[in-house]
Amino acid sequence: MSSTTTSGAKKMLLVSGRAYPALADEVASCLGIKPTPTKLFGFASGEIFVRYLDSVRGCDVFALQSHTSPINEWIMEQLIMVDALKRASASRITVVTPFFGYARQDKKNRGREPISARLMADLFATAGADRLMAVDLHTAQIQGFFDGPVDHLFALPILASYVEKKLDVSQVTVVAPDAGRVRVCERWTDRLGCPLAIIHKRRDPDMANQVRMFEVVGQVAGRTCILVDDMIDTGSTIAKAAEALFEQGADRVIATATHGVLSGPAVDVLKNSRISEIIITNTLPVPQEKRFDKLTVLSIAPLLARAISEVFSDGSVTSLFDGQS
Repeated sequence: MSSTTTSGAKKMLLVSGRAYPALADEVASCLGIKPTPTKLFGFASGEIFVRYLDSVRGCDVFALQSHTSPINEWIMEQLIMVDALKRASASRITVVTPFFGYARQDKKNRGREPISARLMADLFATAGADRLMAVDLHTAQIQGFFDGPVDHLFALPILASYVEKKLDVSQVTVVAPDAGRVRVCERWTDRLGCPLAIIHKRRDPDMANQVRMFEVVGQVAGRTCILVDDMIDTGSTIAKAAEALFEQGADRVIATATHGVLSGPAVDVLKNSRISEIIITNTLPVPQEKRFDKLTVLSIAPLLARAISEVFSDGSVTSLFDGQS
């Protein structure tokens, strides 16, 4: 099987870093190709070396790396991958980040803070990226940080399809765990034809990952509640949101999120919560030690492959989500 595919005079290459090669292999399989052979290693000093073993000259290259832990190492590796592609005369370089690192730092909440998501976009542009592709950015405004095309993909069709097959949607209420998720949850309610509820919360500004819950707005009593978030990090927010729903009479709570960061105590928090099922995608690797009975992991690879195919053939990525906006 070839490592490339062609469209007219164009040639597609998929290159992968070391952060999550299993996802790259899955995406490549969906595309009917193999990832381009690459020599990648770290020196004793911690510096990273990249060299592509096949020519990339004139190729349309998709550089895939999901920003998992250790996140700073894998971001730096992807930047070096892009630099190597540019210096090897790739025709177009698309950075594919299923999980875009530093996306939560998208604005200044107080003085003397960075906007790290903007810095990330600037770094990729400086390295030589022509285009970015990411799944469920923390906020849509991040698309404006990159001076070029950004393909913002949504996992909603994958997650919602799974929910539709398992549940009686007439008994479902979609719940936004905070005001920032309302727009995404509205897309869910449009698809499922069910009501929306919102949990008003307030974060402690002096303590990272600490949330104080407030009231539930909407009808949840006696219903199956689907909590919808972009990521699950430590699990504390989603667990507290579930408790707030049960206090208001919810019959059952299921949590969905695109990105399973699952850092720190997340596995224990979720296992010991009253949430019936946690549904995520594999934008980030979920090692065996972080898997448990209530966790369902769905593949994002077919969506990434379809988007890559559309970009390569100058098609419409938006068409993948017609009816979802």
